[in-house]
Amino acid sequence: MTFFNENSIIETINMIKVHNLDIRTVTLSLSLRDCCCDNVKDTGYKIRNKIFKYAKNLCKYAQEIEDEYSIPIINKRIAVTPISLIGESSKDYDYVYLAKVLDEAAKEVNVNFIGGFSALVEKGCTKGDIALLESIPQALKETQRVCSSINLASTKAGINMDAVKKMGRIIKETALLTKEADGIGAAKLVCFCNAPGDNPFMAGAFHGYGEPECALNIGVSGPGVVRAAVENLPKDADFGTLANKIKQIAFKITSTGELVGRRMAQKMDIPFGIIDLSLAPTPAIGDSVAGIFQAMGLEHAGAHGTTAALAMLNDAVKKGGIMASSYVGGLSGAFIPVSEDAGMIEAAKQGVLTFDKLEAMTCVCSVGLDMIAIPGDTPETTISGMIADEMAIGMINKKTTAVRIIPVPGKKVGDYAVYGGLLGEAPIMPVNKLSSETFINRGGRIPAPIHSLNN
Repeated sequence: MTFFNENSIIETINMIKVHNLDIRTVTLSLSLRDCCCDNVKDTGYKIRNKIFKYAKNLCKYAQEIEDEYSIPIINKRIAVTPISLIGESSKDYDYVYLAKVLDEAAKEVNVNFIGGFSALVEKGCTKGDIALLESIPQALKETQRVCSSINLASTKAGINMDAVKKMGRIIKETALLTKEADGIGAAKLVCFCNAPGDNPFMAGAFHGYGEPECALNIGVSGPGVVRAAVENLPKDADFGTLANKIKQIAFKITSTGELVGRRMAQKMDIPFGIIDLSLAPTPAIGDSVAGIFQAMGLEHAGAHGTTAALAMLNDAVKKGGIMASSYVGGLSGAFIPVSEDAGMIEAAKQGVLTFDKLEAMTCVCSVGLDMIAIPGDTPETTISGMIADEMAIGMINKKTTAVRIIPVPGKKVGDYAVYGGLLGEAPIMPVNKLSSETFINRGGRIPAPIHSLNN
């Protein structure tokens, strides 16, 4: 029996044309380690030249691949070595200047975003790390395409609570400096535990220290495809049948993505890196992870059973994906960004999807508290407490977790934050009013868990 028959061809066509299957991003991952100089202007000059050398044809080739295979490629992106490392060699730290260089280079090669304005501080900060962290609000105010990520914790190192405290303040400052756009700067800033160095998705993408000179990483998406497949099953299909169907769909999505990724890498004459098979939703109706929960039989995202549904979905996607590719990486699973998912937006608006429920769901999904708009007057120590909770979930469970929280200046519960495009819009969600201040001000480092000692 052949795998490719008339029905499978029609199904694949419907995935693309009807159910929003796309290549969410082709991300050029690029090392800038050879750009370090003792003069920041020289460093910037080398960075600009290297990005142009490798990425000048990225969008052109992506369009050619899109035309060749008739599958949409939504975003073209670049991820670079954490800039805290690159700028640290300069006599005078000027990370805002380097952020502007990245932004200009991204604009020149016409990519949507460039990630890597980053620092890895899970065990402590160097002088360069501190300088980068302090520059984030101004850097994200003065740039359009730069994304920033900070790794604050890991299973091996524990949680850097000094940096967690600092990030609560930096997130508020970043939102305030971009208040005219509902704090959009904070939408391009993410805090990680166990950050992967091969993630193609923003805002968390950077080129990991152990990565090659360059690589092409692919991010695919298809929540609409999965939802449609689940809806087509009988209402009384058991969970084993449900999981198998999701695995089959994930296999096809991943196979499509790897085909595109390898062809793109071949055109660019660079190595193929990984395929991240995450179900990343969009604000478009039908392209929703929350919609999958409803197709499974839940009244809405947030109902009791939502965490179990997400756990099964995440696992089935990964099982199907790894059968299709030997190079699955990045985050790979299901994302639950509130503002970027039409179903999540509606559930949050109705008040049936709460902040605490979202935190519980992060225990079993691919990322964490993602694109959640909260009142602008939320204390910075409360934001730090949110970050600390999410870092603990990742540290204990040996998984990647993240926080992308937006304290929207001047807005309160019941108001709306509007960003447009893939960032979408979100209702301002209520947060716990209890103080975390004394706890956060302790500082220091929460030690790594006992199961980190596994050598």
